[in-house]
Amino acid sequence: MAESTIWWLLTGGAVAVELLTGTFYLLMLALGLAAAAVVAHLGASLVMQLVVAALVGGGAVVFWHVRQGKMGAELPAQANPNVNMDIGEVLQVNVWKADGTADVQYRGAHWTAIHRTGITPSTGLHRVSEIIGNRLLLDKT
Repeated sequence: MAESTIWWLLTGGAVAVELLTGTFYLLMLALGLAAAAVVAHLGASLVMQLVVAALVGGGAVVFWHVRQGKMGAELPAQANPNVNMDIGEVLQVNVWKADGTADVQYRGAHWTAIHRTGITPSTGLHRVSEIIGNRLLLDKT
């Protein structure tokens, strides 16, 4: 069996394991394995194939790790606009109740709205910042 075929089989195996585990880093290592397969097709020695696999795969892992670190931690689902389409939407609050809640009409339904602790509630336009259970946490705009 040709060396390039072995590299392609290893690449496929890494992708298959990634699909089962969901670890994106295995895809980065698979890039290194695929690069080794390409240099094997070009007739490079086994040592050169191993060096290319290590440099490309390791470099991709380091790149991805640094990139993820710069992006910061992802917001929790209840405050993440990528998860919940309501985050960031603006709505009108006409009156706050004594218990710190308000009944608001939003997307054709009645919702209970709350405000952040320590903030004096006021009427007017508010932005949805989180969804806590079935309540909208609002910030004044």
